[in-house]
Amino acid sequence: MSPLVANLQFELQAKLDGKTKPLGALGRIEELALQVGLIQRTLSPKIERPQVLVFAGDHGAAIEGISAFPQEVTAQMVANFLAGGAAINVFARTFGLGLAVVDVGVAIPLQPHPNLRVSKVVFGTQNYVRQAAMHRDVCSAAMQAGRDAVARHVARGTNLFVLGEMGIGNTASAALLMHRLTDIALEHCVGRGTGLDDEGLIHKQHVLARASARVPQALDVLETLAEFGGTEIAALVGAILEASARGCVLLIDGFIVSVAALISMKIDEEACQSMVFSHLSEEQGHIRLLEHIGAKPLLQLGLRLGEGSGAALAYPLVQAAVAMLNEMASFASAGVTNKGG
Repeated sequence: MSPLVANLQFELQAKLDGKTKPLGALGRIEELALQVGLIQRTLSPKIERPQVLVFAGDHGAAIEGISAFPQEVTAQMVANFLAGGAAINVFARTFGLGLAVVDVGVAIPLQPHPNLRVSKVVFGTQNYVRQAAMHRDVCSAAMQAGRDAVARHVARGTNLFVLGEMGIGNTASAALLMHRLTDIALEHCVGRGTGLDDEGLIHKQHVLARASARVPQALDVLETLAEFGGTEIAALVGAILEASARGCVLLIDGFIVSVAALISMKIDEEACQSMVFSHLSEEQGHIRLLEHIGAKPLLQLGLRLGEGSGAALAYPLVQAAVAMLNEMASFASAGVTNKGG
């Protein structure tokens, strides 16, 4: 930590400690206020044009029966997002969040829409059970699409992003990535995704074990992402890296976005400073992943939807933290006697 940042942290903490409350009485809200102040490098942070970005892409491995839903549901759900009918739309409207969908790899062409950005680098990935999901140049292009999406909104004034995803089969891809990048046993990384029964979960574990065994040698982080990832996961990595570099607050959603966060931290360890982990997902691997990262989620609501829904639900807590830091009276301004004062 640089001397300037250390001094800012001291000043932010002093500002929090001077509020009309016992020390630390607002718990995680105080921690959030401190984090946002450090991200924005100011004692008086503010949230501007908060934006949901949902990255969408299809997975070739869906043909292996690793999801309770068929691949065509990816495009159908994107249409639902654009029509305003999904959970993330409801939460975004409720909390005043902008929402855009970025198509980086949906398997079919999508109809134009003002809230759809087509940055398609491929019409779905390959089946990673048989071959690499993506060539490195495709993976790089998907990451760049994520960077570009963030840059466009930052240019319009956005300084907080809620990150989400859509892609049938992407909990399987995320589980493989987690396993390969953490050495946590595969069976602890694989969950039920969209609602697999016991038989479906066992089948999913077997499919992913075959995929991992196809590439027994160690890979670096970008090779791993290209080998087993999805375009939407790669785009999330690019988005996280770009937003972090630009001093934006990042609300990380559930299991899949958290895997993208893990990858981002392996590329740039300082990226974690911009991340607020919104909730603990019901997806089995999420709790072990957060423990590995050392992240403390804000909420535990039994969610397992994706879309950025959990991150959107955590957004009002960030709002509250910023408002508290800026608007709550100090002992001195309120004329209240401080303990021992």
